[in-house]
Amino acid sequence: MSADDEEIAKIAEQLDVSIKIIGCGGGGSNTINRCVEGGISGAQLCAINTDAKHLLVIHAPKKILIGKNITRGLGAGAIPQVGEAAAKENERDIRDFLNGANIVFVTAGMGGGTGTGSAHFAARLAKEMKALTIGVVTLPFKAEGELRMDNALDGLERLRRLCDTTIVIPNDKLLELVPKLPVDAAFKVADEILMQTIRGLTEIITKPGLVNLDYSDIMTVMNEGGVAFVGMGESDDTDAEERIQSAVDEALNSPLLGEIDLGDARGALIRVVGGPDMTVTEAQRAAEVVGERINKHARLIWGCSVDPAYEGQVRVLLIVTGAKSTTLIGKNHNSVASDQSNGRSSSAPSRSYGSDDDSGIDFVR
Repeated sequence: MSADDEEIAKIAEQLDVSIKIIGCGGGGSNTINRCVEGGISGAQLCAINTDAKHLLVIHAPKKILIGKNITRGLGAGAIPQVGEAAAKENERDIRDFLNGANIVFVTAGMGGGTGTGSAHFAARLAKEMKALTIGVVTLPFKAEGELRMDNALDGLERLRRLCDTTIVIPNDKLLELVPKLPVDAAFKVADEILMQTIRGLTEIITKPGLVNLDYSDIMTVMNEGGVAFVGMGESDDTDAEERIQSAVDEALNSPLLGEIDLGDARGALIRVVGGPDMTVTEAQRAAEVVGERINKHARLIWGCSVDPAYEGQVRVLLIVTGAKSTTLIGKNHNSVASDQSNGRSSSAPSRSYGSDDDSGIDFVR
């Protein structure tokens, strides 16, 4: 290696992006478990929970039993205040894990005690450390009850205020994807979708591909992205052009996106994964199709990578930020993007289990 190459290599090593994923509560820990099984490349994983027995079966490389003095390892009893207090008890441990991160994913199932109460606390610590902070959360099934939904929406609002972007997956939308699936299996589908979303965002940076994105690219779309939604599509059509069109259409029409207004989107990130037969031109077509459907002033970035397991197939991950939604509406949800771009926060009152000034998001059910 020449002297020039050695110098460049040293600089490149210093530029490595540190990505950390923290799963909060039972749902978040399950997602971490799925991330471990899926073998996400280039990220450090940690699960935190108040339930010792549940944490014991999680295969995360780093686990923190939070709130031992408060809950004695027995869980938060579906009370978010307990989950928040538990996280505060172990603030130093959480800080130690997050230290040095450039990007932090905070994942949780909103509505329970530990996840709802601790997720925004972890996000606050990540922001204090100047990390790009991305929430990836689910909202509960309607069948789980109104109180759980109310807690979830309060928790989501607090998390949204602290994250640069918060990706929301309403569990009831999963039933439109797999309407006959038993509830326990539907939870596993939710874990899979959360994992695929986090994996897509992580590996678009860390995994070599035909077209890679870097930290600055992700910042462009995710910084102050507000509430975001995800769509996924795949196709194995033998015609390359039809294949990519079909996969993108499926992503754009995914029930997970909800009834969002793409014309108001502030940004979109597209990741295309295909087999060795996929071309850059084919992947670029995916970006063109999305670009034709969303706000022409939206920031659109895309990347693509090859996976031999996808021979003859393509998979498209689409994340849309800042779009108005009739699935999540409220006093200030649809003005989140403008509030953030103007450097201000909305201050309308709402239900709250904490002391933050929440604006209130209401769920159409």
